[in-house]
Formats: sequence, structure tokens, C-alpha cells
Amino acid sequence: MKTTAVWALAALNAVLVITLVCRLTPSNSAMAQAGRPGDYLMIPGNVVGGTNAVVYVLDQSSHQLGAMSYDDSMRQLATMQPMNLDMVFGSGNGRAPVNGRRPAK
Repeated sequence: MKTTAVWALAALNAVLVITLVCRLTPSNSAMAQAGRPGDYLMIPGNVVGGTNAVVYVLDQSSHQLGAMSYDDSMRQLATMQPMNLDMVFGSGNGRAPVNGRRPAK
């Protein structure tokens, strides 16, 4: 009877140690966008005079626009350098703000 209780307590301690070790070790999960969930809008399109279709990618949280196209003949993905839309649309009709205010038209 005593040996059965000792073995049961030893097994319970082993299970508790294994549980503790599993809780303290980090998980093996992918954390590519841990701090920021994706907020993207992808729009298919064509370029005038181009032979390949284009996918425009709009990042709505950082206000950037990029594009990518797959070139079948070269078998590679061509990407556009992302453009900051705040810089493009921030100044209105091409005129920069003066002292924080937009100039009169």
C-alpha cells in the first residue's frame, strides 16, 4: 500500500514537472505580424500598354501603395517601390501648406 502511494505521488510529480516545463518554454508559432494585423486592400488591374496584369496593394494603416506583377516570360515577380500616399495627397492641388494652412485658390 505504501509503495503504491509513493509511486502514485512520484508519477504525479513527474506530470507536474512536465506541465511546468511545457508552460515555461516558448511556443513555436509564427509571429510575423504580432503587433499589427494586416489591413490591406488588394485590387487587380491592367497597365495601359502592358502585357501583364497588376495587383495593387494598399496598406490602409500606413497609407502606402504598392504594386506587383508576374512576368511569365522571365518567370519572376516584379514589384513597385511602395509610395507614401500621405505625401501624394497631403498637399492638395500640388501646393504645399503654408504655416499649417492651405493657400486660398
